Amino acid sequence: MPGATAGSAVPAGRARSLAQVYRRFGAVDAAETSPLYGRVAVALSESDEALRAIEAAPVRKRHPTVILAALHDLALAGHAPALAAAYAAADGDAAARAAIDTLLGMTDSVVAIAARRPARTAEAGGCAVLYPAISEAAHRVGANAIGLIDVARSAALNLNVDRVGITYSNGQSLGDPSSPVQLSSSIVGDRPIPTRPMPEIVARVGVDLDPVDVTDADDARWLRACLSPDQSERVARLEAEMALAATAPPLLLRGDAVEVLPDAFARVPADALPVVITTWALSQFALESRLPFLHRLDEGAARRAVAWVSAEGSESRRRYRRVAIDAPLATASSAWRCATGRLCAPRPSAAVGRRAAGWRGWPTPSVRSG
Repeated sequence: MPGATAGSAVPAGRARSLAQVYRRFGAVDAAETSPLYGRVAVALSESDEALRAIEAAPVRKRHPTVILAALHDLALAGHAPALAAAYAAADGDAAARAAIDTLLGMTDSVVAIAARRPARTAEAGGCAVLYPAISEAAHRVGANAIGLIDVARSAALNLNVDRVGITYSNGQSLGDPSSPVQLSSSIVGDRPIPTRPMPEIVARVGVDLDPVDVTDADDARWLRACLSPDQSERVARLEAEMALAATAPPLLLRGDAVEVLPDAFARVPADALPVVITTWALSQFALESRLPFLHRLDEGAARRAVAWVSAEGSESRRRYRRVAIDAPLATASSAWRCATGRLCAPRPSAAVGRRAAGWRGWPTPSVRSG
């Protein structure tokens, strides 16, 4: 087993650092959202053998979210029955023991999965904010048909924004009331949600370095593995979202968004408005890629009207860490470029809170620098 021999012992400082990461994840980050994972992470932090096994993974793949997902993937695949049984019973102590045993006995498999797969948060909960923003953008340019381009969201579940049902706390509703995927969102403030109908969506394109195909059994299992097994509501919603997406799979383009975006634009019919969606995506781009991405949007807008709806955290990721675990959207702003290349920004914004969407109205578009 890699990493378990005396000769491969980890320097004390590094071991303590990794132990602290797992202890904090278990005691703080996962404490409210997943008590089961909280117990497992703390147990891993207290096992020198487990920490040495985790050290066999690449440095960037040692985070609890990745290692726990890799262990969960093995359980879902039937390769770790004791861990699967403990998860099914929501038995934290049994899960902690089984997780350590699985990690020590199948280190190579855990490391291989962690190295190959990035942790995913693929749910479509952001549709509560995206739906009215996309509809408003289309209305402002007079579009009767649109083509959605979801950037850096792996499974691209946002592409089903028109196929889900959304109910807001003020009684308003959007989308398909008969959809198997029903979302709810709390309104912050006293302004109503814009309720323009969604134009016909004639193209659905996902762009990602490593896109996830929900019709592929291994890919779908990995999405499930990235959710903790005791989050039954989120698990059920993800299952419904994947089943819905599988009925009309989108076109998935593999590659760097800066390089692939022109191809994505070309996949949208000439008489439809391309709408680029980024949700918690730009913050994941390397700094040197962010400006070129904006340049790609400019280039596309020079040839035709292009809309860009972006939902990103405007403050530190630390502040939104707990919110992001429960809902993929903590803040939102919408922006789109017209054919002149000007960036106009009417900005609906989401409040920090569970599935909360706060709308401060739709001011007159104004030019925003940068």
